[in-house]
Amino acid sequence: MTDTHDEIDFEIDPEDLDQAPPEEIPSDQLSLLVNDLHVSYRVFGAKKVGHGPGRKSGLLGRLARRGAADPPVREVKAIKGISFAARHGEAIGIIGVNGSGKSTLLRAIAGLVPPAGGTVHVASNPSLLGVNAVLMKDLTGERNIMIGALANGLTLEETRAKYQEIVDFAEIGDFVNLPMKSYSSGMGARLRFAISASAVPDILMIDEALATGDAHFRAKSKARMDEIRQSAGTVFLVSHSLATVQSMCTRVLWVHEGRLVMDGDSREVCQTYKEYVHARNAQRKRSAAKAAKAGKEG
Repeated sequence: MTDTHDEIDFEIDPEDLDQAPPEEIPSDQLSLLVNDLHVSYRVFGAKKVGHGPGRKSGLLGRLARRGAADPPVREVKAIKGISFAARHGEAIGIIGVNGSGKSTLLRAIAGLVPPAGGTVHVASNPSLLGVNAVLMKDLTGERNIMIGALANGLTLEETRAKYQEIVDFAEIGDFVNLPMKSYSSGMGARLRFAISASAVPDILMIDEALATGDAHFRAKSKARMDEIRQSAGTVFLVSHSLATVQSMCTRVLWVHEGRLVMDGDSREVCQTYKEYVHARNAQRKRSAAKAAKAGKEG
């Protein structure tokens, strides 16, 4: 199991606990097929130059190291043989600890990361929404709305017609006339969601965008996601908030160390994952207490 030191914040709100999973929309049409997907990154693994015993420093050291071999390149396998199919009308959550490969999986499906092996077949171009996506921060919200909506497939006339609707949905008010670099992370996330959901994409991918919103905005987002599903679209949601995933998704994929370890009903998968996280955290506390005790005795 991954030994990550990042704690999981479930972000469970009272409003979330009363919500049942959305109703499934029957459909026999596949919107996406992932078959034995592998994704790898090349990482330069050179060590930093130190000043230990025998280490030449200054000009002499630089001259001595000038002819040294290039730093080694290490291959990191982020996704390891994941396979699944998605149908029109499904809302699919993707959960897992930090560094498990959730966001990489979305980016590979969206075509932003080339696969090292396997295939991804999609019925149409996915629309990927991520909190950490690159923004045109020097442009105003207004300009970003126009650019984003046009990139989403809307015509200029449709974009102008939906402009105020996008501003109202994002709840940014007069900030729409200011550069996005002046926005808070929550404002930027809300605007990204509003732009991405302004059209009705066949496949909408949301990467942690709802983590910065309050319960009111999450309720609006859920309603919009339901509208997309009712129009036979497919929604993917990556989040650490199990309550949000459970209330918004009909199905959940649990990714761990780049592998798909569980795929099924949202309640069942979230409960199993929650038990795993609690057991892992309890084991860490026991190990920390044991180490502290050994240190005192030593």
